[in-house]
Amino acid sequence: MQASSRSEPVRFAGLSDCGRVRANNEDTIAFEPALGLAVLADGMGGYQAGEVASAIAVQEVRARLGSALADDAAAGSLEQAVRAAVDGANEAIYATAQRDPGCHGMGTTLVLALFADGAVMIAHIGDSRAYRLRDGCLQALTRDHSLVQEQVDAGLLRPEQARQLRYRNVLTHALGVETHPRFELVRHPLQPGDRYLLCSDGLHDMLSDAQIAAELRRAAGPEAAARTLLDAANQAGGLDNISIIVADCPPDSCPRSKSCPS
Repeated sequence: MQASSRSEPVRFAGLSDCGRVRANNEDTIAFEPALGLAVLADGMGGYQAGEVASAIAVQEVRARLGSALADDAAAGSLEQAVRAAVDGANEAIYATAQRDPGCHGMGTTLVLALFADGAVMIAHIGDSRAYRLRDGCLQALTRDHSLVQEQVDAGLLRPEQARQLRYRNVLTHALGVETHPRFELVRHPLQPGDRYLLCSDGLHDMLSDAQIAAELRRAAGPEAAARTLLDAANQAGGLDNISIIVADCPPDSCPRSKSCPS
């Protein structure tokens, strides 16, 4: 099992910020270029418990996937490795919450991207998101596990209405709050020049998809993209912690001619 970044490097950059309102940052991010792995978690819970949950999630995923990817002969499929890593992270958070009264009730979102074998494996739970910018067109690769998203899916709310609701961040699924959480895992083929974004709700609550797309199109590289998105979210209010990872696939030599559908 070989990560694509070893032969076709994916460029990563990431930033995490408290925002302009919160006193502490409960988000955790990490990326491992040698493994083609990016992980982002947005914690929730009592005093400092959210940051404990997000840190455990990222640490467990990095350790478990790192071990699986290093053991090519025995690692099995990528999907099995990712599922085992997410399940292991959930078990570690849940066990800590049960053992430590100060962490009772803590949990975290999770979104990860693993670039391997000409594809990207996206796993997510909660309302942290993954997006893809391809040929200038932005597409959400995840669907929020939230009460508001369920109402949108049922036709009870329009997406533009959902953005205005105070309870838009009430989650229906998260890591660490149940023994067998429901998370999504999808594989997407890569194309040269793709740009991927992982982000917490501190970004997508502050900026519309159209604003996110505009910033991603303008930025020359992943570092510039992460910085401009972070600055834009803070300028829009910075009401929550803001975390961003941008991953760029190597461009090909052919000019892009496609345009976004209207």
